[in-house]
Amino acid sequence: MLIEKATTIIDILSIRALREPEQLAYSFLLDNKSQEVRITYRELDLRVRALASSLREINGNQAKAILLYSPGLEFVIAFLACLCAGVVAVPLNIPRNLQKLQQLEKIVLDNQAGIILTSSILRDNLKKQFVQSSLLNSLALIETETIVNNNGLPWQQLSQQQLAFLQYTSGSTGFPKGVMVTHQNIMYNQQMMSITNPMGESGGKLLSWLPPFHDMGLMGGIIQPLYLGIPGYLISPMTFFQNPYIWLEQISRHRITISPGPNFAYDLCCQKITDDQKIQLDLSSWQIALNGAEPIRAETIENFSKSFAICGFQPQAFYPAYGMAEATVFIAGPVPNSSDPKVISIDAQALQEGKIIQANKDSQKIKKLVGCGKAWLDEKIIIVNPQSFAQSPVNCVGEIWVSGANVAQGYWNQPELTRAVFQASLLDTGEGPFLRTGDLGFIQDDQLFITGRLRDLIIIRGRNFYPQDIEQAVESSHKSLRPTGGAAFAIDIDGQEQLVIVQEVERAYTRNLDAKAIFKAILQVQDIQPYAVVLIKHGSIAKTSSGKVQRHICKENFLNGNLVILEQWFKHHQKFIESPNEITLENIQSYLVQKLANYSGLTIDDIELEESFAAYGLDSSFAVTIAEDLSTMFDCQVSPLLFWQYQNIKDLAEFIASEYIVS
Repeated sequence: MLIEKATTIIDILSIRALREPEQLAYSFLLDNKSQEVRITYRELDLRVRALASSLREINGNQAKAILLYSPGLEFVIAFLACLCAGVVAVPLNIPRNLQKLQQLEKIVLDNQAGIILTSSILRDNLKKQFVQSSLLNSLALIETETIVNNNGLPWQQLSQQQLAFLQYTSGSTGFPKGVMVTHQNIMYNQQMMSITNPMGESGGKLLSWLPPFHDMGLMGGIIQPLYLGIPGYLISPMTFFQNPYIWLEQISRHRITISPGPNFAYDLCCQKITDDQKIQLDLSSWQIALNGAEPIRAETIENFSKSFAICGFQPQAFYPAYGMAEATVFIAGPVPNSSDPKVISIDAQALQEGKIIQANKDSQKIKKLVGCGKAWLDEKIIIVNPQSFAQSPVNCVGEIWVSGANVAQGYWNQPELTRAVFQASLLDTGEGPFLRTGDLGFIQDDQLFITGRLRDLIIIRGRNFYPQDIEQAVESSHKSLRPTGGAAFAIDIDGQEQLVIVQEVERAYTRNLDAKAIFKAILQVQDIQPYAVVLIKHGSIAKTSSGKVQRHICKENFLNGNLVILEQWFKHHQKFIESPNEITLENIQSYLVQKLANYSGLTIDDIELEESFAAYGLDSSFAVTIAEDLSTMFDCQVSPLLFWQYQNIKDLAEFIASEYIVS
């Protein structure tokens, strides 16, 4: 059977296992950063078929399985085994706190999954967490690496129209939406992405540290190398956050040709990697430095290209791309290695009016936009007026609509929303169906440019937050806040998106306000730190005639100083913290207090030793950063997982003192 005749990614795996059984399929860098776990096509095929046989017996065809894994080869095997067995995979992030546990409950209720697949390392911790939920506690929890079945499933034909997996879109506290992705969606999207790879089977290598449950990490980081027939090198996201240098060091070491990352990752490399470290890097092999998953900044591309030119990095390697889970992942990208990324300068004033005018000497404000390439294969991208549902004129901003075999089938169990988002038609011609992306942009010289978001989606450090979810959490966080009287939006601070919350106050509380207390309350209910909390007068927030909050006007009023402010609280600027000269319990506590205050935006007086880390909005990026600092301090490996095992400063400091202070 030829690769060209393969209809599913499982066909591809079968063919590669027969043709090149001993070729490296994947390599995963362990946390000690000096050892790798490797698997060949033959070994991968055997492991996948063994697990698929057991899944078929346990769960049956077209059932659903939740996948909860730390990054690594066990996730790859489990995902492919689900596809092979006809079980619908539901890859998710591991729940680390009560909020994430409740989110998992909602997803299980939504799709009625019967089992949870995981690793033996995680199983005991998950069982302890699931005690808090009768629903999750009732599900079978299966350790997949212990399953051995030498008979395995024989190769069989899977229908291209068959549902392969559900990709739950990343939101905050709102009801999750499961994007329905078929085998055809996967194969078509992989074919689109393969056109952008200049080497393919002739020597390319791909490296990814992106989360495997994320659409870009799964489709672009894990499935793409299997489709292309090139080795896939995988790194844990925590490893990257702990030390971004390792990402580039692995590219240099393995002569990687393709490696993706969101915009902030390239900024982080510029900030964290020293000149001494750059001398040790050779990035000349890196031909596709894909930049996607969040707004792409021209300054980032320019800064990274200049910073790492000494390492042999070529600017034309940058590959700005556009995609989303609703289109499997990939929507648009430029012709690879054809030239430097396309950057245009436009008049910012005209852009606010939805018009695209090239900037000139008379332009008071200039905005640089990065081109994200074009449609591929039979895909179609059009720009549509979101009010009239007619195509927008040339050089006018509109909503980006997409049609093609890469567009998923809709949202699981949400027919009305599926019709609204996935089955749009042009009003004047009736052409359709199209996927409404909710993003705004325009096409110029066959290049797609993204200008903003119609749905007010907030993207911070590659994570998506829906403003309505944040607003609902805010208004319920304190009794002084008026329901349906808040707006959440993002502003640009030094090139990074930051969250601002504007909220009306009930009349009875106007003389007894505490914006800082509300700031802290928001940290406890939202997995994000606001840059500012602004409390405003009752009835003063901008609304439509039908009573809907107008976020864009609230944002303009905030930036222009036109809000009726009662009290406001701004996140404190971070300060440099020196490591203690003497390692004692008290010094460790003091050090952690300062770090947590810096991270949360509070002062050190606001931090309590026995308050949970979750109350201050702790996330994995903070945990890996502090773990790195502690590892340097004690000259050993301190795991970020300690922040979930010991859930406040007092307990963590006592453990560290007992473990690392030599008496």
